Amino acid sequence: MSNENMGAALIAPHETVEGFAPLLRSANGGSSTPLWLRSLEACAASLVAAIMLLLLVAVVSRYLFSYPIIWVDELISLQFIWLAMLGAVIAVYRNEHLRLTALVDRLSVPLRDYVHAFALVAIAAVLLALVAPTFSYVQEEWFIRTPAMGIPNSFRVSALAFGVLGMLALVLRFARRSVPGRALVVAILLVAVVAGLCWLNSPQLAKLGTFSIVLFLVGFAAVCLAAGVPIAFCFAAGTISYMAFATQVPLEVMVNRMDEGISSLVLVSVPIFVLLGCVLDATGMGKAIVDFLASLLGHVKAGMSYVLLGSLFIVSGISGSKVSDMATVAPALFPEMKRRGNKAPDMVALLATGAAMADTVPPSIVLIVLGAVAGVSIAGLFQSGFVVAMVLLLMLVILARWKARHEDMRAATRAPLQRVGRLLLVAGPALALPFLIRSLVGEGVATATEVSTVAVIYALLIGHFMYGGVGLAKLYQMLVETASLSGTVLLVLGAASAMAWAITQSGVVQQLSQTLTTLPGGAWAFMAVTIVVFVLLGCLLEGLPAVLLLAPIMFPIAKTLGINDVHYAMVIVCSMNVGLMTPPVGVGFYIACKIGDAKPDDVMSAIWPYLLALIAGVAVIAAVPWISTVAL
Repeated sequence: MSNENMGAALIAPHETVEGFAPLLRSANGGSSTPLWLRSLEACAASLVAAIMLLLLVAVVSRYLFSYPIIWVDELISLQFIWLAMLGAVIAVYRNEHLRLTALVDRLSVPLRDYVHAFALVAIAAVLLALVAPTFSYVQEEWFIRTPAMGIPNSFRVSALAFGVLGMLALVLRFARRSVPGRALVVAILLVAVVAGLCWLNSPQLAKLGTFSIVLFLVGFAAVCLAAGVPIAFCFAAGTISYMAFATQVPLEVMVNRMDEGISSLVLVSVPIFVLLGCVLDATGMGKAIVDFLASLLGHVKAGMSYVLLGSLFIVSGISGSKVSDMATVAPALFPEMKRRGNKAPDMVALLATGAAMADTVPPSIVLIVLGAVAGVSIAGLFQSGFVVAMVLLLMLVILARWKARHEDMRAATRAPLQRVGRLLLVAGPALALPFLIRSLVGEGVATATEVSTVAVIYALLIGHFMYGGVGLAKLYQMLVETASLSGTVLLVLGAASAMAWAITQSGVVQQLSQTLTTLPGGAWAFMAVTIVVFVLLGCLLEGLPAVLLLAPIMFPIAKTLGINDVHYAMVIVCSMNVGLMTPPVGVGFYIACKIGDAKPDDVMSAIWPYLLALIAGVAVIAAVPWISTVAL
């Protein structure tokens, strides 16, 4: 994966989960960027830079001068929601909204046209349904003034209206230019008939109770997901249908929940850590770490496997992203591993499961989002994540050593001590970054949000003086990529928050809580159910949407059973990552195959021992709470 694409690949830019790939290439008529899009990109890049500057000013003012600036949070909140919506619009144009294409890609070309038409019409229907409620919400917020700056909150939430209209305009444009007219007419009629039938039968649907939840929030969302509708719009389609046809709740409530889901200040660190991953890749800091570990361990049996796992562990603590980790480590190690007789399927299997192992190492973006939606201390999650990752690392190391028992080591030589020392000096500043992040959060110098900016500034300075630096043009490109990816993630977060609220208000959570808390075996049985559920959802939804959807529902049940919230969070994240890398559905599995240039069919048979090692590690983590809480 090229550096140019890395900004779009930090959380889940899947080859199997992509945007409107077949549609945009023809709709955009080439690679030239229109002026209006360049203007949006410039605004979005400026917002990322401005947020970073404000966060840095807040840290310096509070920590060095003991003078907190009270209006900073409000201004960042205003900028952040605009960044999210600008990014979401840019991501529609740039083909970066996340969707599942595994089923659509298996269809014949004529049938695929009809399915693509349905996907676009479904997205347009969702956005059309949100237009009036969004503008109504903006009007209502005019009477609410921000506490510190005293300006109407409409200036902030009008970003939602801009985002809805901008995405709708693009989707309509793509539908008109890229889908055959006949397929488009059929799709419009199908969506209109389904909506009409639901509207006519809404009194009966309102009486169905739990079945209406299953019909709309599961059935509608699943159909849209299978048809290739981006995940955020799948969640939104199910929630809007449920509210409109089975309840008396106005759709303004959904807009409000989306606003709440997107606007948490804790989430401001997500785009900044995304940018940090871009800087890591562009400066070569990750490669410096890989080279040092290879010189240290490359001469021992299974040494290159140890280097791969160790590099993923360390690099994850810098980038916060599985995809960035794999794309940094694989090209540096795979040629030497092949020379030593390692087979490509085994290398890719180790790469995939190693990336899953490292996802609890801070600054994990999943941990940040989980802490925000579940109300868990992010500092606590960061402290615990290192220890949990070490347990999974140990499991994979043991397996890698056993599998390397016949490795040919005749050509392997120990690196001279002088070379090891020289590489350590080069890699030292990069190796220090994960510990800098952890210590700043742990010591209370900076919050998880603020430390992201400190880390980026550190990486840029070290990268400039030691690794060649990042040019202004490249930095601008990374800022735009950060905005686009942040828009896709935050739109999923907003839609998932609205869906989780709808599920909670329906009463299903109370029924589910009663069932799960009375299972034979109590907390142990609940943990087993949790592992199975999040492995399955990790396969189907990709990790982040699974966390966003179920965390608000499952955490209260865990608390009722007396399970520590940090311990439960670790079990969720680890289980989800196992699912993410589990074939034949897990999207992370296909990303690893793409990065490692291996056929999925070949890797599929090789990855199971590694997945079993991860599952054994998850079982140990679930059974021994001390592992997750010892560092707190």
